[in-house]
Amino acid sequence: MRVKRKIIIDNGAGASAARMAGEERHLQILRVAMNLFSQRGFRGTTTKEIALAAGVSEAMVFRHFATKEELYSAILDQKACLHDAIGPCQAVADAIARQDDRAVFEAMALDALNHHEQDPQFQRLLLHSALEEHELAQMFWEKFVRRVYQSLGDYIRQRQRQGAMVNLKPAIIVRAFVGMIVHHSLNNNLWDRERQLLNISNETAAREFTNILLHGVVRDQAIAQASFRKASSSRAALKTAPPKRLARKHVPKTATKMRSK
Repeated sequence: MRVKRKIIIDNGAGASAARMAGEERHLQILRVAMNLFSQRGFRGTTTKEIALAAGVSEAMVFRHFATKEELYSAILDQKACLHDAIGPCQAVADAIARQDDRAVFEAMALDALNHHEQDPQFQRLLLHSALEEHELAQMFWEKFVRRVYQSLGDYIRQRQRQGAMVNLKPAIIVRAFVGMIVHHSLNNNLWDRERQLLNISNETAAREFTNILLHGVVRDQAIAQASFRKASSSRAALKTAPPKRLARKHVPKTATKMRSK
């Protein structure tokens, strides 16, 4: 009994915890669940373990979250509120309004990098959900990823119509840009926490990733544009060219046949 009591006290139970307000208790269970999910995955975490870690009964967990789906949705809602990620941050919105391409991408990159650095737990949780094909992954896709592609893609299309950006499928540009950001964060949070490969600030990363996206890595822009036009022409030619037929090999009639022995 003493051991059990000690565990409960360490997990925040007791008289003071019992008097915890409903909203505080709701957030406490939510934080505990996120922590366990990010460490053990969804399949490896039970509601009983969440209750034990939170210092409450399993019935209390279900009182605040009637179903697991409700708990998963609450996790995303909590992150959306903390990160203001449902819509672009104010710096991005202002840059879009004045059509400042550099400011749009740099502000968006910095905002994402700062969130990833401050909350690596959520990144781990998302990886678990994707690997386990958990419904949280699809919920995240609908609430966050799809909106990023939509909002940033709309801006790119507008700038393409104005002649400010090359005529490339917007989703490809968004994928390249987001890919740089996510890969950088994954390295810092999971594989290279000591930052031995690359140790730069989020501000520097956001600035340089934006430079690469907008200007590429070729020093001579005229050469870069010529290469892009050549590649575009080649792709167009491949689409319009009729398929080639393989030439049939001519066999002389006088050719002798192999005799079977």
